Amino acid sequence: MFQKKRTINVFMLAMINVAALVNIANISVSAKYGFTSLFFIIVASLVFFIPIALISAELATGWPQRGGVYIWVKEALGDNFGFLAIWLQWIENVIWYPTALSFAAVSFAYIFNPSLAQNRTYVMSVIILVFWLSTFANFFGMTISGWISSVCAVFGTILPGAVIIILGAVWLILGNPSQITFSVKSFFPDFTSLSQFALLSGVLMSLSGLEMSAVHAKEVKNPSKNYPLSIFLSAIIIISIVSFGALAIAIVIPSKSIELPAGAIEAMATFFRFYNFPKLTSVIAFLITIGALGMISTWTIGPIKGMYATAEHGDLPIFLQKLNKYQAPINLLIVQAIIVTILTFVFLFTPTVSSSYWILLNLTAHLYQIMYILMFISAIVLRYKKPKVERAYKIPFKNIGMWIVASAGIIGTSLAIIIGYLPPPQIAGFNTLSYEIFLIGGTIVVCIIPFIIRRFRKPSWHLEHKKIKRESTKSKL
Repeated sequence: MFQKKRTINVFMLAMINVAALVNIANISVSAKYGFTSLFFIIVASLVFFIPIALISAELATGWPQRGGVYIWVKEALGDNFGFLAIWLQWIENVIWYPTALSFAAVSFAYIFNPSLAQNRTYVMSVIILVFWLSTFANFFGMTISGWISSVCAVFGTILPGAVIIILGAVWLILGNPSQITFSVKSFFPDFTSLSQFALLSGVLMSLSGLEMSAVHAKEVKNPSKNYPLSIFLSAIIIISIVSFGALAIAIVIPSKSIELPAGAIEAMATFFRFYNFPKLTSVIAFLITIGALGMISTWTIGPIKGMYATAEHGDLPIFLQKLNKYQAPINLLIVQAIIVTILTFVFLFTPTVSSSYWILLNLTAHLYQIMYILMFISAIVLRYKKPKVERAYKIPFKNIGMWIVASAGIIGTSLAIIIGYLPPPQIAGFNTLSYEIFLIGGTIVVCIIPFIIRRFRKPSWHLEHKKIKRESTKSKL
């Protein structure tokens, strides 16, 4: 029987995680909170990020077959909720891609002409071009995509993240004025105003996605040891960059002046101008652009591979099951790129850059957080439903440990969803009624679609997948 070659090591998978999660643009959301951002990031790590890391490590090593969250939720809660989970993981990315790529376009503009960052035709063109190039790159499978992610993560995310943190530290050490105060009072938010917590969904979003690498578990060398190791290595890097990067932005740019897509590059431009090295802004803008491209390269294929796993159970139409010789689901990739292209044209007609960025990011966060609640519940259920399944990594303290970790994730995520329906006072330009209609209506519609797809599925979808799988196996023998 054909055995798929394992091509991903600890470092590569950790860098895939960093490239996928650390969006320098999302750090600007946390920076809006000033020194209070550190409070929110700590809380988000305890009730969201760490539970995801621990539960993903257990479920991925217990159920390493391709599909990730789809397999986990399906095994625990049944076919319908399994398909809902993987659908949410995929569709939230489709909504998020134009927003994330707008950050890449803005950063790229700082290399040649910063004024282009406000030119919507330019931004739209870059989004479409970059996403289609990323789509074509993923036609060649995970080996090339994995190395792209690793290189881009090091030079385009970790390095710029370290630079902005160092610049911020030097700024304070030299006694330069800070836009925020570092005190016990400014560390804690105003607990009497729920609207002050409205950006919490964005903070959680900056720490989302660690479970995505589970779809690559079968391609990891020695997964029982290396998968958990890569998870914890990437967790340390991600939390450090998000925390100190947000503070570095907040000390030089007033909260109300932080533009969400451009906050990081504006902060670094401010630093470099002050230190009389303005040309370095172009260099760092290039590196940030590279990081954004690596992030998109990772997310272009990750959720798609999870979605393709549903074909094995007859949930994917025949047209979307086609694989090329590199085992890449090319029609799924193309359909995804077409949807992103259409959404990009809608992006042109949104009011302000920050408001459009936030409302799309918030809808993305809501959909993603529903998926996480399904994942947390499934982790508990599988401890009882499938106790004999061997997990190379298990959350300690038996079932009590699982209940504590998963419950923390469920409670924290649920609160973030509820609070996320409040328009944030830190971002102007929202009409409360339209804001609620967009978020609530969008969430309901997106969650209904996968149940409709399963309602009209046909037996031929499953038979076609078995045929494709046999032909693929023969071609590799």
